[in-house]
Amino acid sequence: MKMVVIYALSTCPWCKKSKSFFKEKNIPFEFVEYDKVSKEEQQKIREVCSAHGETIAFPFVIIGDDVVVGYNPQKYTKLLES
Repeated sequence: MKMVVIYALSTCPWCKKSKSFFKEKNIPFEFVEYDKVSKEEQQKIREVCSAHGETIAFPFVIIGDDVVVGYNPQKYTKLLES
């Protein structure tokens, strides 16, 4: 099973949909609300996003070594199956 990390905003409906997608499929994931962590942790998140060659946008979903920016259940499924 690939590791899944979701960086989200607490007020973002698409972030909540992403969280629900993984919950409904019983896929374990780490969920971090960017706007509720310290400034230091926000900087670390920005660095993670940059390391994946992406600008920070939410939801920012990491599945294994792949990244999906935005709510895209079809792509989530494809990456989980590969």
